[in-house]
Amino acid sequence: MATRLKEVDAVLVGVGLVGTMLGRELTKAGLKVVGLERGNAQFTVPDFQGPHMHDELRYSVRKAFMQDNTKEAMTFRNNVNQVALPIRRWESFLPGTGLGGAAVHWNGQTYRFQDDEFKIRSHTEQRYGKGFIDPELTVQDWGVTAADLEPYYDRFEYLLGTSGQAGNVKGQKIAGGNPFEDPRSRPYPTPPMKEPYGAAIFRKAAASLGYHPFPQPSSNLSQPYTNPEGLTLQACMFCGYCERYGCEHYAKSSPQTILLPVLLKDKNFTLRTQSQVLRINLAQDKKTATGVTYVDAAGHEFEQPAKLVILCSFALNNVRMMLLSGIGQPYDPKTGQGVVGRNYAYQTMSAVQVFFDESVNINPFMRSGANGTLIADFVGDNFDHGPHKFIGGAYFGELMTNGRPIEFHPTPPGTPAWGARWKEAVVRHYNHTSVLNVHGSSMASRNNYLDLDPTYKDAWDQPLLRITFDFPANDLRMSAYVTDKALAVGKAMGGRQVVGAGRKGPYTVTQYQTTHNTGGTVMGLDRKTSVVNRYLQSWDVPNLFVIGASNFPQNATYNPTDTVGALAYMAAEAIVNRYLKAPGQALVQA
Repeated sequence: MATRLKEVDAVLVGVGLVGTMLGRELTKAGLKVVGLERGNAQFTVPDFQGPHMHDELRYSVRKAFMQDNTKEAMTFRNNVNQVALPIRRWESFLPGTGLGGAAVHWNGQTYRFQDDEFKIRSHTEQRYGKGFIDPELTVQDWGVTAADLEPYYDRFEYLLGTSGQAGNVKGQKIAGGNPFEDPRSRPYPTPPMKEPYGAAIFRKAAASLGYHPFPQPSSNLSQPYTNPEGLTLQACMFCGYCERYGCEHYAKSSPQTILLPVLLKDKNFTLRTQSQVLRINLAQDKKTATGVTYVDAAGHEFEQPAKLVILCSFALNNVRMMLLSGIGQPYDPKTGQGVVGRNYAYQTMSAVQVFFDESVNINPFMRSGANGTLIADFVGDNFDHGPHKFIGGAYFGELMTNGRPIEFHPTPPGTPAWGARWKEAVVRHYNHTSVLNVHGSSMASRNNYLDLDPTYKDAWDQPLLRITFDFPANDLRMSAYVTDKALAVGKAMGGRQVVGAGRKGPYTVTQYQTTHNTGGTVMGLDRKTSVVNRYLQSWDVPNLFVIGASNFPQNATYNPTDTVGALAYMAAEAIVNRYLKAPGQALVQA
């Protein structure tokens, strides 16, 4: 039987980036907040320090910062005619765990979504006609615009200290930045990162073809910076250990460097790690959350009563918790009815390799997670989609994040997969190869969704999350088109050999592509097609807020973290300034 604890004002399910942000905002407002984190406590010192933090086998291959899938896996299938099987190794995507969550091991790539992507259905129908969108796709408008989110993007980027070159400040275009970006209220807080040699070659080649290259926005900082919370970050050392690693230099924005030292000193905040939340508890009317039930590391079960529940775990786990708790109608792909689990999306990735002569030294090792150069000419609706019969787009650029010895082995087609000739080819090409990443949108479709697996359970005897996903034909057409453009830029870079191809189906969980999972608890203006309203408040349980990439109705072109942060600040402001004045009330009438 669970031990019932003293009621608090708010409980956080997950203490990653969003949990830390909400914890800070709610405690500042005077609320007593408990944060429940299933993983361990971890800090820059001593946990992220060298030399052990440079253990590529431990962190890149064995995924030390990721969800323990011996206790809590997920199952996967491509379509409803297949039997889903458990994912026993994280390869395709990387669900983080532990204090700070996935924001500990992210790359720091910090982009704002474009306005047309927030209004994808209405914008597309207005520009191309109502029959243009493939009937298979269930894309929808978000219920917010880029202008709505601009103050929150701005606040989040200044919290992180993001380094970049603005392209549009208050409507004035600025040379060197992204000319397609929507107006921002002020420049980035810190200047752009230094440009690596391969990125410089890309910039010149892209410009020669009439495109508009700009430096990658980065939350690995270009110079020391003190954020509005009074915490100081240092300049990036280009050590090459960002993605899948914690930053030992205090140079990457993470909860440990931007908020946690302040939050943990607040007497209104209590952190409990190794606390696995089993469900959100509901009152008899099923319209009010009364708190959560969790199990600690010793196996003891507790009930934590709370007036307000904030669900802010990894996107996929947000969806699972809603399903386990019986909140909202689960999505049924046969009827198209239901909302929880609907509109799961991913990201559509491809790459182009440029093999140079040995006279061109790329030096891939001296990199950060975000210091390349890219173009946005094929992002969102920045080009005419009319002749191409797809929606969405991709950015691409020379955005290499590392040259670590176990993971980076560039070899041209025809090279044996092992043996002496493979080793010779790696030695020949390691320092003379650039990789162009093509990072594309992922459209929601009727047959891609999340639900509870009927067969497999976790260590606490609860059903695993089941993922049903394959690439929509729309996204494969988009990937083929934009990857051809990237191949043309690769050839203009002067490589001896340029290879690459658009993404091909079927989707597989055995190959890393990106960790950007979205959807399943999507936001919107209509409760028939969304789980939460524009303030991320549950339509069904008003004292429950669900926050994270699970709110995205479909996935946009760019990386999601900046938008997750902006939405979190918008939700926090709505809770503090509106919800707390009338607790239990819906902020948007259905």
